[in-house]
Amino acid sequence: MPQTVERRPGEDTIALPAAYDAGLYFIGRIRTPWPERRDCPKNGLQTDAVCTLNLDPVYGPGLQNLSGASHLIVLYWMDEAARDIVRQRPRHADGSRGTFSLRSPARPNPIALSVVENLGIDGLAVQVRGLDCRDGTPLLDIKPYYASTDARPDATVARAGAA
Repeated sequence: MPQTVERRPGEDTIALPAAYDAGLYFIGRIRTPWPERRDCPKNGLQTDAVCTLNLDPVYGPGLQNLSGASHLIVLYWMDEAARDIVRQRPRHADGSRGTFSLRSPARPNPIALSVVENLGIDGLAVQVRGLDCRDGTPLLDIKPYYASTDARPDATVARAGAA
């Protein structure tokens, strides 16, 4: 369940729709050394911790041929995140910012994405480095990362204050 979050000045929330538009399946759970959200490294960059993607047995065959990928895209569900906030005030920012301009887990659909290093596969467990989520986070999907198509070296993000 989403946790109650104290709102900062400049933050706005919305009433969420009464029904969902789609369904999804958790394919497993993520094991990390961080029991609480506040313990997690920002964007997985400040740690060399090894984490484990534990797949449910039914999805095991989906791991075939994944060992050849040096890096993976991992999609996961930030199940404790607020879902009703559309304008946020990050601690590091002078003012508020639109949710879709941030990588914050607080968003209508709290889907997180990380590019991680694939350290190896043992049965239903994929060892990775580069995650930023709490222990037990639901796993949505795993995809191979292709530098030739996924990397965008010329991508930019405008500084605060830009539209």
